[in-house]
Amino acid sequence: MEGYQVKQYDCLVKRYCQTLELRDNPALIAEYRKRHGRESVWPEILRGIREAGILGMEIYILGTKLFMIVETPLDFDWDAAMSRLNAFPRQQEWEDCISVFQQAAPGKSSAEKWQPMERMFYLYE
Repeated sequence: MEGYQVKQYDCLVKRYCQTLELRDNPALIAEYRKRHGRESVWPEILRGIREAGILGMEIYILGTKLFMIVETPLDFDWDAAMSRLNAFPRQQEWEDCISVFQQAAPGKSSAEKWQPMERMFYLYE
């Protein structure tokens, strides 16, 4: 099994972990993967994520389960940033476009679709 390199930032960061379910359809999952390829994600979406103050974002997949890690500065305000993100051009259009793949109703924002996960274990130094 390969690991994934972790980016180092010039500031202390906090991490948000969230989950979302995809529809159980291999063709839809394949298309969802394709639409999240570097060459397929709309540039406005990537720009909006950065402008909202997010430093890094990763999405992992296992079957129909998605797991997202979002890294932000320590002073990041999640609710304010998600409100700001949802107001960016084409953000809701993107959410509606990809909602066909997700077990979420059309018209929902990213913050409404992705569910926060609780950290239940941490290996301390």
